[in-house]
Amino acid sequence: MSDTPSFQALRAQLRGALLQPGDAGYEEARKVYNAMIDKKPAAIARCSDVADVIACVNHARDERMLLAVRGGAHNGGGLGTCDGGLVIDLGAMRGIRVDPKARTVRVEGGCTWGDVDHATHAFGLATPAGIISTTGVGGLTLGGGIGHLSRRFGLTIDNLLAVDMVLADGRFVTASARENEDLFWAVRGGGGNFGVVTSFEFRLHPVSTVHAGPSLWPLEQAAKVMKWYRDFIGQAPPELGGFFAFLTVPPGPPFPPDLHMKKMCGVIWCHSGSAEQAERDFAPVRAMEPVLHGVHALPYPALQGAFDGIYPPGHQWYWRADFVNELSDEAIALHVEHGSRMPTWQSSMHLYPVDGAVHRVGRNDTPFAYRDAKFASVIVGVDPDPANAETIASWCRNYWDALHPYSAGGAYVNFMMDEGQERVQATYREHYVRLAKVKAIYDPGNLFRVNQNIKPAA
Repeated sequence: MSDTPSFQALRAQLRGALLQPGDAGYEEARKVYNAMIDKKPAAIARCSDVADVIACVNHARDERMLLAVRGGAHNGGGLGTCDGGLVIDLGAMRGIRVDPKARTVRVEGGCTWGDVDHATHAFGLATPAGIISTTGVGGLTLGGGIGHLSRRFGLTIDNLLAVDMVLADGRFVTASARENEDLFWAVRGGGGNFGVVTSFEFRLHPVSTVHAGPSLWPLEQAAKVMKWYRDFIGQAPPELGGFFAFLTVPPGPPFPPDLHMKKMCGVIWCHSGSAEQAERDFAPVRAMEPVLHGVHALPYPALQGAFDGIYPPGHQWYWRADFVNELSDEAIALHVEHGSRMPTWQSSMHLYPVDGAVHRVGRNDTPFAYRDAKFASVIVGVDPDPANAETIASWCRNYWDALHPYSAGGAYVNFMMDEGQERVQATYREHYVRLAKVKAIYDPGNLFRVNQNIKPAA
C-alpha cells in the first residue's frame, strides 16, 4: 500500500517497521489473542524503542488519529487494536534487567510474563502476575494483576515501584512514589488511560519452587466443594493460593486417561512456602477426598506456563466478570447450574480469592476499588471454531446474568469486554472521579481512549 504523506513522515522517524494494509506481515501483525476481534488498523508501528513510541504518539495526536496501544495482545475486548487508526505495538521492546541484590526487575512494555518469570527465576525470585505466561506485562499490570501469589504478596500493582511513560503531549516521564505521584497512583489499576508505559519496575520476592497443581472432584459434588472452598480459602495461610474452577479435564498428560474430557470442578493450587508447610496446609484438601490431587513440587515458571498449551493465541474468546463479597448458598446453586453447562471443553469459570495481602493495602492507595471483595469471578467461553462464537458468548452472558445480582457491582478490569461507561464507572466506584481529574491533567484530549475509558474531567 502506498504511504500517505503523513505516514511517509512517520516511517522516516521509526527504527521499527510501519505496516499498512497490503504490506508483507500486516495480516499477521493485526491479529490479537482473541480471534473474535478482527480489526483493521490503518497502520501498525512495531516500535523498537522509546523514540519510536514518542514519534507515534505525536503523529496520532497531530493527525487526530485513533490510537491503540498493544503489549501482549491478550485483552479480551481487543482493546490493543482498532479500525482505521494507528496501533503502537510494543512487542519488540522486550528488555529485562534483574537486580538480585535490591530484589527488583526493570521490564520493558512489550514483555510477556513468561519473559519476566524466565529472567527472575534464575535468581530464585518472582512477583505476582496472572496465570498464563503469554499474557502481556503491560495490560495485566495496569488493570491490577491478580495471580497465584496474590494472597501472599498482593496484586501486581502492589509490587509496582515505578513506570516510565510517554504522555499524550509526547513527553517522557517517570512516575513513582517520589515523582509524578498522582500519575503513579492512577496507573496502578487505571488501565492504559494515561499514556504509553514503556517500562515497569517491580519488587521481587524469594519464590522458586512451589507446590502446585489441581485437585479435582466430580461435578455432582460441586456445591459441596464450593461451600467448603468458600470457608477454607479465606482462613488458609497466605502461602496457599488457589482458585476454584468449573472445567473440562484436558485430553492429555498429566491427567489420567479415564478423566479426559470429563466435566469436573476443582481448585488449582499454588503453595509458595516450604515443603513441610505445604504438606500440613494441604491436609484439609486431601481430607475432602478429591478424585485427583495433582499437587507436586515444580518451578514457579512451569506453573505460570501450565495453561499456555490449553489456551494458545487465535481462539474465540468471550469474557464476563464480577467481584463477589459473599458466595451465598443461592449463588452456589446458580454456579452449579450454569457451570455444568460449559459449551466447549476450553470454556470455564474461575473464582479467584481476593484477600490476604490484597486486603492489607488501603482502599484509597490505588484505583483498584474492590479490595474489600472476597473473590473475583470470571466466566470465559472459548473455542477455536468461529462457528461456535455465539454459542460460547450466549452461555457466558446467561451465566453472568444469573449471577450478577449476587455480585459486588463491578468487575476486574482485565476480565471485561467492551461493556460501556456504566460498567467502567462501576468498576472504579468512587475512584472514578479522581481518575478523571488525573486524566484531565495528563490526557485532556482523551488521545488514549481505546481502553476501558476514563473520560477527562471537564
